[in-house]
Amino acid sequence: MGTLAAAQPLLIGLLLLWSSYGKFRDLEQADRTALPRLVGDSRARPAYRAVAAIEAVIGLALLAPPAWAIEAVAAAALGLGFTGFLIYSKVVVPEASCGCAGKSARPVGYRAIARALLLLATAVVATTATAGWWSAGPALAVLVVEAAAFVMLSAELDRYWLLPIRRFRIRLSHPYAGTASGIAPLAATQRRVLLSPAYRAVDGLLRSDIHDYWDDDDWRYLSYVARYDGRRATAVFAVPHQDSAPESVRVAVVDETSGLTLYRPTVLATAG
Repeated sequence: MGTLAAAQPLLIGLLLLWSSYGKFRDLEQADRTALPRLVGDSRARPAYRAVAAIEAVIGLALLAPPAWAIEAVAAAALGLGFTGFLIYSKVVVPEASCGCAGKSARPVGYRAIARALLLLATAVVATTATAGWWSAGPALAVLVVEAAAFVMLSAELDRYWLLPIRRFRIRLSHPYAGTASGIAPLAATQRRVLLSPAYRAVDGLLRSDIHDYWDDDDWRYLSYVARYDGRRATAVFAVPHQDSAPESVRVAVVDETSGLTLYRPTVLATAG
């Protein structure tokens, strides 16, 4: 227990310095906390800055060679104060953010309160230390587990570990897995046809919307009912899957009875 207690000041000191840095970096975060309600709008930022300074002093004292045992007691008092403030925030100003380590728009939640309680618990353990953290030896390995717990309880750090895990899990078991296709939707193909010079070349001959369509290798074919020189015909558009340029669309008008090609523009204008 002695070496475990001795290791705690290292973790607590680093956490307090991180929290202090976050507050100094974004003093405007004070306006989003419950401090304006607790101490008044004009005193919220000075109070926020004072808390950051206290965190920095206690954090540095915990990391430095011990001069007084009171530094661990001060950290425990700070943890107790954080816990009380967060509970107050959740009850009285539920829309307020934590403000624990700088910018965060999330209201105070149970994770933030649990983190403050964990800080209080580790600080209480640290008050029983009889040696510096540099002499804790193998007990320092326990700090890895404790640090992981602090990270998991810190909403400010979710974007670094929780969101990547969620994205990875979705990639592994996507709700629409197996439904995706490399083939463009019919509506997208129709839009390409409508914007193409090929469509403008035969627009006056068409007598229907899409009559039929099919895919063959790298092409999609769309057919329309048409009339050419008074004869019933079919206009067939060929749309490449891999080339989205409107000029890549081709068209041919064929006789509906004989299947002979009646009209196939070879030079398609890009204007008009």
